[in-house]
Amino acid sequence: MERYLKYFIEHLKVERGLSRNTVIAYRNDLCSLGDFLMDNGVNKWELATRDALLDYLDFQRQQGLEESSIARSLAAIKLFFRYLYAEKFSSVDPTAAMDSPRLWRILPDMLSIRETERLLKAFPENSGEALTIRNRAIIEVMYASGLRVSETADLKLADVDFDSGMLRVIGKGSKERLVPVAAAVLTLLRKYISVSRHELTAKIPLSPYLFVSRTGRRLDRERIWAIIKEAALIAGINKEIHPHTLRHSFATHLLENGADLRAIQEMLGHSDISTTELYTHVDKSRLLAVHRKFHPRK
Repeated sequence: MERYLKYFIEHLKVERGLSRNTVIAYRNDLCSLGDFLMDNGVNKWELATRDALLDYLDFQRQQGLEESSIARSLAAIKLFFRYLYAEKFSSVDPTAAMDSPRLWRILPDMLSIRETERLLKAFPENSGEALTIRNRAIIEVMYASGLRVSETADLKLADVDFDSGMLRVIGKGSKERLVPVAAAVLTLLRKYISVSRHELTAKIPLSPYLFVSRTGRRLDRERIWAIIKEAALIAGINKEIHPHTLRHSFATHLLENGADLRAIQEMLGHSDISTTELYTHVDKSRLLAVHRKFHPRK
């Protein structure tokens, strides 16, 4: 099993050019999967079945792993088995039909559009409180543009281009991407910057960061995460809320409304399309309706 894994790691480094941290994370995920398969009597990668892979993901959840870690693990698994199949090391790809109700019970919950609206309204934008307006702006930006918590914390004033309606985002591996921002969110950002942020940065007027604390310092990811959890509590949302919940909901809502998966991949900053697929599960009834409406053989 080690030989094929070694080939795959070289493939990630040389042909895909993934960052060192991503390669290490993928290798660790696959080594853990290999140990699990061996413990369950599967001693060759090509003998792994879809059910065995789902059993492993279930096992990870039972061990208390965060859903974001399980999602990354699934990304590594799908990429690995697609590679084995493409290189003819395996005659089947057990991940080709991974989409199932069981899988989506393992991965993070998403918010419905109505729940997202409730989350956003937890901090009224017409509030006179600087921190309330800031908190609303943070959640609006994260949902409008699908940003990671760390990307939101690292945003600078100069990264907001009001003329083009775009955000300059530095993602994983220091990769830069441009992401659209809704007009309503830009309006809120203007209000936050001119009123609330101006008040918060009174002691540090030259702070370059977009979202700052009550003392004008950069907000760290832990504080931003706490703001999201506070909003969910105020909104009465009982689902498990995770750092990627808004990002996951952003991608899913776009896909459900007809957005192209490749465009979503670019906005999320995913280097591989298989990772984007993990954050976008589509209502099967909508797929059937689209097929019946547009396919020539109705």
